[in-house]
Amino acid sequence: MTEQELRKVVEEVVKSLVAKGLVKGSCGCESSSGINKRMLSTGDAPMTTIGTAGKVFSDAWERPQSKIAPKPAGQAEDGHTGGSSCPHCEPVSRCSEKDLAELGVGRLAVCHPTKKGSGVSRFVDHTLLKPNATQEEIGKLCDEARAYCFASVCINPSYVALAAQLLRGSGVKICTVVGFPLGSTTPTVKAIEARDAIANGADEIDMVINVGALKSGNDAVVLGDMQAVREATRGRVLKVILETSLLSREEKVRACLLAKKAGSDFVKTSTGFGGGGATVEDVRLMRETVGPLMGVKASGGIRDAKAAEQMIAAGATRLGTSASVAIVTDSASEGKGY
Repeated sequence: MTEQELRKVVEEVVKSLVAKGLVKGSCGCESSSGINKRMLSTGDAPMTTIGTAGKVFSDAWERPQSKIAPKPAGQAEDGHTGGSSCPHCEPVSRCSEKDLAELGVGRLAVCHPTKKGSGVSRFVDHTLLKPNATQEEIGKLCDEARAYCFASVCINPSYVALAAQLLRGSGVKICTVVGFPLGSTTPTVKAIEARDAIANGADEIDMVINVGALKSGNDAVVLGDMQAVREATRGRVLKVILETSLLSREEKVRACLLAKKAGSDFVKTSTGFGGGGATVEDVRLMRETVGPLMGVKASGGIRDAKAAEQMIAAGATRLGTSASVAIVTDSASEGKGY
């Protein structure tokens, strides 16, 4: 079956779900709502994206509401009170396994470490971005991330589906990169990369900015680039990689302000492939520029516990490193890496 044929099948399935009231706007105890009928009559069904791993990402999908999921405040007119006495909103303690599955409990998880490490582990994106990374190395990366409860694994897009499968239910997020490592692809290409990654299981996207446009003073292009990926990521975490080693102080400040304007969740120092990594000075400058409510990710050249602690003290809320195990166990790192 070709991708076009598969896409057609998926779109027909989505339209069928709309008709049955299984898309946004429907409650499990109701028939199709007015909004679903309108979507059918106008053909305005949710837009879907099929990832390269065959998974589906839709911008309007919502799991059907379980009888144990209270309706939001102000929507009690359909008989939902949100209380324990509501026949539609039973307490979780009284739910059957089927009810819990409908609610999506299988997708919720808390990470329980099996190996002892420092509290820095919750800051770490356990990273493997080298071009010759093998499936076995990705498997080891995921095992380590699960064992130490790192915040995420950060991997190239081709391994997203594999990592998502290996880490399912672990509580460890899947992070990947787009426009990597140069940032010179167009906004359209970066947005497609992001949608594909999300369809394959990515929770977080790290995008490289258009460094050349920034250095040319073309802030409109830089902002448009970020906004295209922000639109494509819809609710996922977006980190914007500045490649600070290539920028002046003024350019770093401009890039941070543009990322904040675009609605990004984090600014990130480096790709690790641009000839330089994170510095305490850059992290401090980025934190001062974006303020306290935005994330700052320090990445590149963080190889030991002391360096990690210095980055956190300077304002980093996430660390990108391949020396994660050495950092959280305060042991010697093997060789060089991200």
